[in-house]
Amino acid sequence: MGKKNWIEFDNQKNKSEETAKLNTFNKRSKINISKQKKGKKGKTVTLINGLGTEDEILLKELLKKIKVFCGTGGTIIDSNIQLQGDMVSKSIEFLRKEGFHNL
Repeated sequence: MGKKNWIEFDNQKNKSEETAKLNTFNKRSKINISKQKKGKKGKTVTLINGLGTEDEILLKELLKKIKVFCGTGGTIIDSNIQLQGDMVSKSIEFLRKEGFHNL
């Protein structure tokens, strides 16, 4: 087999863009993480409030990463993240890894 169709990709550019986007969050703002029973049949959800941004694209990217990390579903409601299940400890661990300190 020849190497005529072989293409190498440089992922360093994409990684630096992702970290630059996450740096636009106000990481000094007070973040509240709580669990509540809501909806049908009293299912438990985890609410993350006060992320310090109104940018929906940044929130969606953060939501996608935290859903993968926690292994659960979730959504954005009024600039707040809502995760399915009791994910308080996992979400605190994830946000600390991302550089958020006021939890």
